[in-house]
Amino acid sequence: MVTREFTAPTATPLQTARARGRVRGRLILLGPAFVAAVAYVDPGNFATNSAAGARYGYLLVWVVVVANLMAMLVQTLTAKLGLATGRSLPELCRERLPRPVNRMMWVQAELVAMATDLAEVIGGAVALYLLFGIPLLPGGIIIGATAFAVLALRSRGFRAFEIGIAVLLGVIVLAFAANLLASGSDPGSAVAGLVPRLQGTDSVLLAAGILGATVMPHVIYVHSALTRDRIPAADDTERRTLFRGQRADVLLALTAAGAVNLAMLLIAAASFRGGGPAGADSLEGVHAGLGQTIGTAAAFGFAIALLVSGLASTSVGTYAGEVIMEGFLRRRIPLLLRRLVTLLPALAVLAIGLDPTRALVLSQVILSFGIPFALIPVVAFTRRRELMGNLVNHPLTTAAASLVAVLVVALNVFLLWQVVGAG
Repeated sequence: MVTREFTAPTATPLQTARARGRVRGRLILLGPAFVAAVAYVDPGNFATNSAAGARYGYLLVWVVVVANLMAMLVQTLTAKLGLATGRSLPELCRERLPRPVNRMMWVQAELVAMATDLAEVIGGAVALYLLFGIPLLPGGIIIGATAFAVLALRSRGFRAFEIGIAVLLGVIVLAFAANLLASGSDPGSAVAGLVPRLQGTDSVLLAAGILGATVMPHVIYVHSALTRDRIPAADDTERRTLFRGQRADVLLALTAAGAVNLAMLLIAAASFRGGGPAGADSLEGVHAGLGQTIGTAAAFGFAIALLVSGLASTSVGTYAGEVIMEGFLRRRIPLLLRRLVTLLPALAVLAIGLDPTRALVLSQVILSFGIPFALIPVVAFTRRRELMGNLVNHPLTTAAASLVAVLVVALNVFLLWQVVGAG
């Protein structure tokens, strides 16, 4: 008589994760979008949203809400791309685009990474100056060096890095929640601000700035890489399960980021009441204005949130540079060298004494240039069934994403034209 040995089927990575329990099994699916969400509360958003509230009160509340909905759609597609293909966006561009086009994409992506670091290091340096009186150049060096502590979490696995960034995002949320409560914002006026309307040319330009800065190209590269590197799917059923988790991840993370952006505007609207102190459209001006109208604690909370934003976003920006280099060129360089390449332009700006807020605006112009190169390929790739399989876009999703892409690109061209014309 022949006896056959029974071999228990090996559990898939997803089954292993879900076996940890109902709550932990669901929490393990969350994380990448919280890393991406940092880009939506970086120092560039602080000045823009505060200026909108200071100049126009609650008028542009609807713009912040629409911008956040656009961000949710884009980041959902980006997460789906990495999950369905097992590749990041730069890797797909290298595989599927002609070599000259791929090299051009790489060059502009590197410029985007440098511009990203420029805004984030400057924002963090301004925060250190506001909090401790540290000059901008030493402050920029401190921010650049401290970012290594956050990046070091990646050596402990993707989960440690995601949790670390999520904690920093939580600090920003709490700081603005406290300031919003202290500001005495008018809920009725905020609700009225949901009705789409504008007030003159300047409000159009500011609305375009808020909408146009919704999609940051570097975070598209990062998000696709994060979902690629997480839990591999064994079949189409598991792939759909993972995608549902990613949709929930995007919804939670981008809701938190959207709430912060909305709080920035509402606080400025309540505190400055349609004008505010001189310079209320700069980071230093907003800090001073909050101290005058709400109190020292509010100004301190703003500066702490700005510091955390600069630290978290520059860490994500450095990771984006790594994803860009590996994806477009299939090459890796040491982290220290990668950090120096993106950090030096920011330190140079601080060393020569350029106005920090002006430097932030110029960095956003460079980022605007990179948006089409990231956004259009995402829409094009996610509509292809042979690439996406059962996660291919529904035609309505592709139509909505295409509309968002056209709108964002058009707004950024408009902003670029305005900045160049003004210069």
